[in-house]
Amino acid sequence: MDTKQVFLPALAMVALTLVVWIRMYVVRIGEMRRERIHPQSIATSAQIAQRLADTRASDNFRNLFELPVLFYAALAAAALTGQATTAVLSLAWLFVALRVLHSLIQCGYNKVMHRFWIYIAGALVLWTLWGVIATGWWTR
Repeated sequence: MDTKQVFLPALAMVALTLVVWIRMYVVRIGEMRRERIHPQSIATSAQIAQRLADTRASDNFRNLFELPVLFYAALAAAALTGQATTAVLSLAWLFVALRVLHSLIQCGYNKVMHRFWIYIAGALVLWTLWGVIATGWWTR
């Protein structure tokens, strides 16, 4: 399998992060204009939480820099060790799909338990991905 394919799920995650980033600023700037909130009055995350009513996209944007950091590292490790296997790619795409679903829930209707179960599923896929990569490296 072509090692370059392992970077396609990473590009998909970057695209998701870009979409959420755009959504965050559209929502935030819109609310700031409607409510006449001066930018300096929300200089810290605590002030943002107090002043802005809708922080779903910004909360999700932060989430995209938590577990996905380990995802990017896993893909780099898979590429560097020649492990762009069908199993690795399948798990990577499954993780991306679950993160997209997580973002849709959090930026949308934001039902916590729905989001939680998708988060847990994504985390288990990520740990499995790392297990496959570690096992593949160890058994070489």
